[in-house]
Amino acid sequence: MSFVVQPSPPARPNRCQLFGPGSRPQIFEKMAASAADVVNLDLEDAVAPDDKIEARKNVVQAINDIDWGNKTLSVRINGLDTPYWVRDVVDLMEQTNGRLDLIMIPKAGNAKDVYAVDAIVSAIEAEKGREKRLGFEVIIETAAGLAHVEEIAASSPRMQAMSLGPADYAAFMGMQTTAIGGTQANYYMLEDPKADGGARAMHFADPWHYPTVAIVAACRTHGVLPVDGPFGDFSDPDGFKAQALRSATLGMVGKWAIHPSQIALANEIFTPSEAAVAKAKRIIEAMEQAKRSGAGAVSLDGKLIDLASIRQAEVVVKQAELINS
Repeated sequence: MSFVVQPSPPARPNRCQLFGPGSRPQIFEKMAASAADVVNLDLEDAVAPDDKIEARKNVVQAINDIDWGNKTLSVRINGLDTPYWVRDVVDLMEQTNGRLDLIMIPKAGNAKDVYAVDAIVSAIEAEKGREKRLGFEVIIETAAGLAHVEEIAASSPRMQAMSLGPADYAAFMGMQTTAIGGTQANYYMLEDPKADGGARAMHFADPWHYPTVAIVAACRTHGVLPVDGPFGDFSDPDGFKAQALRSATLGMVGKWAIHPSQIALANEIFTPSEAAVAKAKRIIEAMEQAKRSGAGAVSLDGKLIDLASIRQAEVVVKQAELINS
């Protein structure tokens, strides 16, 4: 381990973040009653420019009037290059009753973007004498955001979560695709030519692998939750699960849902199975016995386990305990 201890991320479940546009208040009650861990009321991409002001009013009222239970409640504000974001932040801070947990900052490009929002939030909290500190989450969806991902993760003590936004990321990177997440038809490799001239197998790679790993590394370094973004084709549950499994394997803790049908899928993927938890507990117990006998490693089910194994197992057990608490 480094001499500098890496901080722990927020101790809350974040398996599924359910998004809904602020211009559709009729769905807010259903979002509150859903099985999502986090609800994101959206003022940005899902809201047309002519509806921005009304959507903001809808969201403020919903925060104050709806029973959100124990969900983490977040609002995605408009981008900092628009005329809407300042009033988004001010109205959310001044006109709501303290139930709001997070503000999501879209298209974060560097630490200064986070600082701009932090300055306004901090001033209003001080003016109002609020004891509850609002948290931040950001979306990495530009070339600048990816280039500065670690400084963004370290930009504010308010930072709680960071998501990958594949659609805008693809646009800013100049990628030739209109799909939101998932495999890409033209991003593949062929096996070597066969001597008999037979058909060559295609192997699809993951175009989101690098930004996912970069986000996870930055988040784990600075105590922030890494979250996978949307999968656009909500008629393809298998494709959603495949992407969610990849991001979970790489260390992300959850995924967005842009349709109610994706909530159960995300919760399933990002909840450790009973078998996985049982195996992790066996690893921990086996290592405890090894330590008592003075051994640094031990064999379990024909496989070597050591101190690294116990750290992996502890991650699984802690995830399960957090979800079930």
